[in-house]
Amino acid sequence: MQILFLGAGSAHTVGGDNFQSNMLLTADSGRHLLIDCGSDIRWSLAKQGLTHLDITDIYISHLHADHLGGMEYMGFTTKFDPRCSRPRLYVESSLAKPLWDHSLRGGMGLISGSETTLESFFDVHTVVARRPFEWEGIRLEVIPAVHVLGPHRIMHSYGLLIGEGEQQTFLTTDTQFTPGHLSSPYSSAGLIFHDCETGKVKTGIHSHYDDLAQLPAAIRAKIWLYGYQSGELPEAVADGFRGFVHRGQRFELSRNRDVETDHLAVPGL
Repeated sequence: MQILFLGAGSAHTVGGDNFQSNMLLTADSGRHLLIDCGSDIRWSLAKQGLTHLDITDIYISHLHADHLGGMEYMGFTTKFDPRCSRPRLYVESSLAKPLWDHSLRGGMGLISGSETTLESFFDVHTVVARRPFEWEGIRLEVIPAVHVLGPHRIMHSYGLLIGEGEQQTFLTTDTQFTPGHLSSPYSSAGLIFHDCETGKVKTGIHSHYDDLAQLPAAIRAKIWLYGYQSGELPEAVADGFRGFVHRGQRFELSRNRDVETDHLAVPGL
């Protein structure tokens, strides 16, 4: 099992040999789970020598364009390519209806004189926060993270706890700095990939580097940082982190070995 970062940048990343933070989890069976499908997914896949043909499964963490803006492309290309079957789509149960009604239906709701639904394009599997599910023999648990606070509701981004026991990996997806809320996966995971903004202004909807640097040393020692802005980056290793993830970097998630990294973009995984 390995995870490849198709991009490691923020929503508004432009140039700098980087893309939005979307990842590809590959099971031993060879199936690929695309974790988020942002608006530049065509280019980030192509940079790795991949296409829509390689995407068998998709997980959407929340409803911002850098995480779902490529879903129209993915849905249309797989539907009208006879080599493809419907990709399996995993989405937290509260997101399934708004994903279609508010994000995709406007462009995808009518084709060739017939009306469509989300199921016309994807084999939809709804999952539930904090309730584990299995994908290709891999245990995944959906972890709700606080992303945007509104006057009457919270926009959650649903991260993933991958694996079991001491081999768990926690992928935060987009999250505010809420160490109390995420204390359980922080503690249980042996490896953490953490959302991290690096700009001079704190947006309040992502974890800022300056705040993450205040986490206990034992937690920082587990963390790779991603989702950052373009430009010069802080000295993460000197501050006790594992470092910043780079586009094309892959991590082997093994039961018997520590994480191995590869900074090269290797086609075909």
